[in-house]
Amino acid sequence: MNLVQTIMERRSVRKYKGEPVQVELMNSLLQQAASLWTSEMSSHWRCLYYDSMEARVRLAESMIAKVTGSQWGKLIPSKVTGLLTKTVLNTPALLVFIAEDAANERQRDENYAAVCSIMQNLQLLGWQHGLGMLWYTEPFMSNPSFFNEIGLKSGERLVGVLNIGYFDKSPKARKRTPAEQNWTELAATAKPTQAAKGQYVASKDVLEALNIAVWAPNDGMREPWHFIYVTDHEAVARLTPSPVNGSPSFLIVAAKKEADPHKQQEDYAAVCCLVQNFQLVAADKGWSARRSIPEWIYEHQLPISLPLDPQERIVAVLEIGTATQTPYSPATSPTFNIARL
Repeated sequence: MNLVQTIMERRSVRKYKGEPVQVELMNSLLQQAASLWTSEMSSHWRCLYYDSMEARVRLAESMIAKVTGSQWGKLIPSKVTGLLTKTVLNTPALLVFIAEDAANERQRDENYAAVCSIMQNLQLLGWQHGLGMLWYTEPFMSNPSFFNEIGLKSGERLVGVLNIGYFDKSPKARKRTPAEQNWTELAATAKPTQAAKGQYVASKDVLEALNIAVWAPNDGMREPWHFIYVTDHEAVARLTPSPVNGSPSFLIVAAKKEADPHKQQEDYAAVCCLVQNFQLVAADKGWSARRSIPEWIYEHQLPISLPLDPQERIVAVLEIGTATQTPYSPATSPTFNIARL
């Protein structure tokens, strides 16, 4: 596919044609989306496919159960809950994504980031087939009726729902803020070694890739990301004493921390999608862009001083270099399964 064009042209789509979306196509696209996720991070997940009218009615009813079953639900006009139901019923197919949870924060973030990245890959691949998608995780969905419908187990967490369908017209583009406005560089004060110089990716090239990557889905166009490009040799050495690819620089991507926990989760997912876009662009350019969530992210004392706002958190650290990265081959194939309901 024309990667750059697809990333920049993809839009969140809310209105679909009545044409059905074949489960066989979705299975194929999901496998491709999973194969584009090359990381040492975990990717254990499952998803549920709702495409029959009966299944969509059941899903819609479970989603709004928290609203209709509450005391104040009687005060909400029926047209509001009716609109929510109509939206689900007029969507040809819905995919519910569920990730493994974890006892510690780092593993929990790794699991969540993996599924978010695969969902972004799916949106890009679907766009190539004329499929529009809308990713959402509304607060009212956090209710026992919905969790029971999707069979959410102990040790699992909901990542999101993708509305899917063919469409006639692409929504109008909304401008993105240039990456330069959310960019900080910790530059080297001394000349790099000849070996490092040969692998260094210039700031302008990283920014060029980021200005493609920022066309990632993000709720309310909050654009919650902050980029810190570390090229200072001593700082790089402190971040990791033995870079896997001998890379002389690191791109640290952080997310703003909204006061509302639900918005925090949405923004974390948005940054995961941006990082996945960047990795795809980097691979297309022949760079290495090894992604990780280091243990030091969760420590009170960081290896180096970083220009982070107290209301920001690091989502990913990317080891950047010009040498093509050897694809990561997990010990087992990514665990995923699509269940048609």
